[in-house]
Amino acid sequence: MSTTLTGTPADRTTRPRVLRGLTWLVLRQHRTTLIGVLALTVLGSLWIVYQRGQLIDLLAAAGWPEKSAPQTVVGGSYSRLTSLLGLLPVGLAVFLGAPLIAADQEQGTAQLVTTQSVTRRRWLVAKLGWCLLITLVACSVLSAVFTWWWRPYRSVLPAPWMDSSAFDTTGPVLPALALFFTAAGITIGILLRRVLASMVATLVFCVAAKVAWSVLRVQLAASRTITYPLDAERPARFDDSYEVDSWIGTADGQLYGWGSCAEATEKATDACIKEKGIVNNVYEYLDYDQMAAMQWTGAGLLLAAAVALTAFSLWWASRRPL
Repeated sequence: MSTTLTGTPADRTTRPRVLRGLTWLVLRQHRTTLIGVLALTVLGSLWIVYQRGQLIDLLAAAGWPEKSAPQTVVGGSYSRLTSLLGLLPVGLAVFLGAPLIAADQEQGTAQLVTTQSVTRRRWLVAKLGWCLLITLVACSVLSAVFTWWWRPYRSVLPAPWMDSSAFDTTGPVLPALALFFTAAGITIGILLRRVLASMVATLVFCVAAKVAWSVLRVQLAASRTITYPLDAERPARFDDSYEVDSWIGTADGQLYGWGSCAEATEKATDACIKEKGIVNNVYEYLDYDQMAAMQWTGAGLLLAAAVALTAFSLWWASRRPL
């Protein structure tokens, strides 16, 4: 005679969750956003792979690299792709960072959570950590895939390496920009405490920060200078460089702007050049081999700013009523 023992549901051992407690609560609260960002990352990566395949086919049809392919060979697909990648940090800051804490403040969720057994600082760390982690993962993946496409074919693409469409979307810059903008959005949301106002203010901040970044980008490495004869063409090996400035100069190193001898007639121009003793072109530039160091330097500055904003957000929210 055998006996079968059946337990009640309460007696059965439940499978432990991989995520539990506050982490599970935060991810469940933002599960729609999480799924959306992950889907955007996967679909964006697949689109980049598809565009790379199309580019390879177009270049093969044009006979590249045996024949020089025109930079218009990729049409508008490259511009559309880089525009969307460039807008990604702003989008994450406005739609993910700004409402992250501001929505809880506006709806009263923050007060409810912080009256439970979880401390305010722990709740803030969980919220900010989740937001910044998903931002880092998404932008790092998209940047890595796009860099894999861009680097071997940059010579046929319609924008130079120093342009924001390449510099800001490859290597470590894209995730660093996204973390900085998102951290700024979180900080603005905590300070303003209203979702719509925070989103608008974050958008304005990101536009202003992009303008400032475009100026700072050129200062991330020391420029180089070459001198060559006035009547000679610039050496071909500098075709891939980024021009910072250029002058005309004398043999003893005195520099003049290009308009210094822009006279009404060619004869007058020649006389001016002879009078001033101008014999050289002087070209100040940044070379492509400086790009990696410039990107890591810029990414370091952006990450430091993101850390400072995150620390300020934690400090401010921990000491002010939510």
